[in-house]
Amino acid sequence: MPFPREQGRSARPTVHTPPRHEDIRTEPAIVKWTVIALAALFMGLFIVLPLANVFAQAFSKGWDAYVAALVDPDALAAIRLTLFVAAVSVATNTVMGLVMAWAITKFNFAGKSLLITLVDLPFSVSPVISGLVFVLMFGAQGYFGPWLIDNGWKIIFAWPGIVLATVFVTFPFVARELIPLMQEQGSSEEEAAVTLGASGWRAFLKVTLPNVKWALLYGVLLCNARAMGEFGAVSVVSGHVRGETNTMPLHIEILYNEYQFQASFAVASLLAFLAVVTLFAKTVLEARLGSRSGRH
Repeated sequence: MPFPREQGRSARPTVHTPPRHEDIRTEPAIVKWTVIALAALFMGLFIVLPLANVFAQAFSKGWDAYVAALVDPDALAAIRLTLFVAAVSVATNTVMGLVMAWAITKFNFAGKSLLITLVDLPFSVSPVISGLVFVLMFGAQGYFGPWLIDNGWKIIFAWPGIVLATVFVTFPFVARELIPLMQEQGSSEEEAAVTLGASGWRAFLKVTLPNVKWALLYGVLLCNARAMGEFGAVSVVSGHVRGETNTMPLHIEILYNEYQFQASFAVASLLAFLAVVTLFAKTVLEARLGSRSGRH
């Protein structure tokens, strides 16, 4: 026998819809636009305006003077050294970042927390201090310096020291992009691949690497940007030898100190252009990573 409906109450249950995102906003429009205007003003004054001034000063004496500053033998040597150091540092940190992320996320071992802390160490140490550490280790009066000099190895005031210093300060970028993602993904897919007969190397190439490729590219991009613009650590170990150990940031400083302002801004504009290209690539990768995480 069906139960009679209660008078004054509907048989259909009441559905409580959550408030829309717009309904919970309480800020007045003036507050929103004030915050946006302050953010835009800050970006304009401290980022866009200085960057535009670099290019304006670089071309202040015309195109011919700009090209002359870039094709100067010392400038070309600085550009070549910067690109070489960046390439070696990025390649080294890409491999070691993958190894470090794999070790931290796929294995449990004593000292794991210490290893994670050491990955972040270059972020907390001043680049100048890191450069001094390499001088104390490989300099003429350092721990290994006399032996290296006796055997014909020159580390400090030569490109090997610049590479070592750059590798140190840029090391965390790749590892720090990979570790959170690999922790989130776990190791179930690799275990399944090994169970189906794949070797560890094949599982890495076919499963792990495709899953982290965009984060890896993002880390490589950040590592490259820092490597090309590093000044503090490189300044300590380079010796400022014209045409030999000066990278682009060091060459810019020398030109500016010698009152060659247009030439210094010309080289700086090339470095700024590389930074803008890096920023554009970073934006594309962020969009790619965002769309990929949205699908998952």
